[in-house]
Amino acid sequence: MCIPTAPETPMPHLTRARSRAAAALAALSLLLGVVVALPARAADVLLSQGKTATASSTENAVFGAASAVDGDAGTRWSSAHGTDPQWIQVDLGASATITQVQVAWETAYATAFQIQTSANGSTWTTINTTTNGAGGNQTLNVSGTGRYVRLLGTQRATQWGYSLWEFKVFGSTSGPGPGSGLLSYNKPGVASTQQHDSNCWECTPARAFDLDPASRWATATDSGWVDPGWIYVDLGATAQIDKVVLQWDPASAKSYQLQVSNDANNWTTIYSTTNGPGFKETVTVSGTGRYVRMYGTQRNTPYGYSLWEFQVYGTGGAPNTPPTPPADPANPPQLIWEDNFNTPAGAKPDATKWRADPGIGQNNELQVYTNNDNIQTDGQGNLVIEARRQETPGTTCPIDPVSGKGTCQYTSGRINTGTKFDTTYGKVEARIKVPKGNGLWPAFWMMGSDFLTGRPWPYNGEIDIMEILGRETTKGYSTLHAPAYNGAGGYGGTYGLPGGADFADGFHTWTMLWNSTGITYQVDGTTVFTVDKAQLEATRGPWIYDHPFYLILNLAVGGDFPGPPNAQTPFPSRMLVDYVRVYH
Repeated sequence: MCIPTAPETPMPHLTRARSRAAAALAALSLLLGVVVALPARAADVLLSQGKTATASSTENAVFGAASAVDGDAGTRWSSAHGTDPQWIQVDLGASATITQVQVAWETAYATAFQIQTSANGSTWTTINTTTNGAGGNQTLNVSGTGRYVRLLGTQRATQWGYSLWEFKVFGSTSGPGPGSGLLSYNKPGVASTQQHDSNCWECTPARAFDLDPASRWATATDSGWVDPGWIYVDLGATAQIDKVVLQWDPASAKSYQLQVSNDANNWTTIYSTTNGPGFKETVTVSGTGRYVRMYGTQRNTPYGYSLWEFQVYGTGGAPNTPPTPPADPANPPQLIWEDNFNTPAGAKPDATKWRADPGIGQNNELQVYTNNDNIQTDGQGNLVIEARRQETPGTTCPIDPVSGKGTCQYTSGRINTGTKFDTTYGKVEARIKVPKGNGLWPAFWMMGSDFLTGRPWPYNGEIDIMEILGRETTKGYSTLHAPAYNGAGGYGGTYGLPGGADFADGFHTWTMLWNSTGITYQVDGTTVFTVDKAQLEATRGPWIYDHPFYLILNLAVGGDFPGPPNAQTPFPSRMLVDYVRVYH
C-alpha cells in the first residue's frame, strides 16, 4: 500500500603444474556443463562481487548485468543478439589495482575481446587483448588501475550475443587508512544556496551531514539552479581525508571537484571528474584540511545540486560519535513475536498486539475502515478481514461506479502493531488467503515507526511485503517506497505462482528476509524478488530501512492501484490470515 506524497521534511604467474590442473578443471566443468571458478592468486582479493554492473544491452530482464557479479554460478548476463561490439562493466566503488580477471562464458562466448580499466567510466585503457578466445572459463593475469573494469566483446563465436555466467575482478584497493572513521557526522555545513519550499522543506546544508538518508540539502530554486553550486563541511579541526561518499538526488553533478581548505577561503582540489554518474559515489582521496567541499561546475539535470548524504572519512578532525547501527538478525533468526489467531470464533484481534486503524482510506479508496467491526477470528485459527457493501452516512469518498454515490459505500478493516510492536530487520512472514474480485486490494506491509510521531510518508519509509489486485490474482507485488522512489515509481517486483496458479485459490506464505545489506522476498519458500542495498543506492536512491517498522494488515476496496469494484465483485469478501510471525 502506498500513502499519498507530502512535502519534504526534515547509497605472480601460476606454476606449470597448477596451470595444467586448472586447465583440466576448466575442461571438466565445460564438459559437465558446470561453471567452476578458477582460483585467484593468494594475494588477490575478489573486488567485483555484489558491486554495481552495467552493460551495453541485455537479452531480457532475466539476464541483467548484475547476474554476472552476484557470485551465483547459475545466473548470467546475456547481451542482445547479433551485434558487435557489446560490453559489460563493473564499478568497484573505488580505484583499485587490478591483477586478475576471471570470465566464465556461457555458450555465447567471444573469440575476440578486451579487458579495460577506467577511472571515470568513460575513458578506457586496455590491459588485455584476446583474439582467439575458446570460451569456457578463462583466467587472465593483468596489470592495471581503475575504479571501473570492462569486458569489451568485439567478435562473437556464435550467431547470438555475448553471455557470461561470472565476471570476476581481483586485485587490491588501498581504501581508508588505519583508524579512519566518519568525520562529518553532525558537523556544520555551508552552501552556495539552500532550498526551502513545498517541494523541499528545510533542505539545508546540515541535512547532508545528519546520517538521515531521507533528508537532503538542495540548492535554491530561485537562484541556485546555476553553475557553480557548492557545499562544504567544517570538520572542527585539521583532518587527513581518505574517502568521501556522495549520495546524490537526481539533481546531481556531472562535473565537480572535491576540495580541502584550512580557512574555507583557499581551496585545494583532491579529486575531479567530468563524468559524475550521480546516485551513490564512493571516492578514494588523499588530502588534508579542516574544511571539505563539493564544488559542482556542471549539472546532470536542468535542476540544481542536491545531496541526501555527504560523508567525509579519515583521521583527525573533531568528530562526533555516530549512532550505533542496528544489529543484524541472528543466524538462524529466533522467533520474537507471533500471532496464530487461535481464539474462539468472533474474537477481536489481540489488543496487546494489534490496534484498529479506522478512517477513510488513502489513494482514492472507496471504503471506510471500521473500529474492528469488520475483523474477527473464525474459530479455525484464522483472522478474517471482511469487506462489505455498506454505506457510512456522513462520509465522502470518490464516486462509487456501482451506486453512483459519493457517500462511502463500503466498509472493511485495517489493523497494525504501531505502539505495540516494531522491529528493525528480521524474518517477517504471514500465511494469507486473498479474495478475488475487481476493486479488492489485500495487503501485508510495514511502515517506518516514525510515521506515528509525525514524519510524513514516504520519508518514514514503507515496505510492502504482499499486495494483490483482486482483478488479477495470478500476480503478486512486493515494493519499497522512499523519498527517491515511491508510488507508481516504487522499487519492487511482480511475480506469479508455478503454472500460473491463482493466489486466491488457497493459502500462501509471504516472507521477507531483511538485514543491513538488503531484502529478499519469498512466496511459499521460493525467492521472487531481491533488493541489494548497494545496487539500490547506485541506481535509484537512498536505502532508508535501517530503523524500526511496524506491521499492517488490511483489505482495501477501490483506489488508484486496483481500480474500482463492479457489479460482479462479491461482497462480503474476506481476507484470511492464518498467522503472522517475526524472527530476529
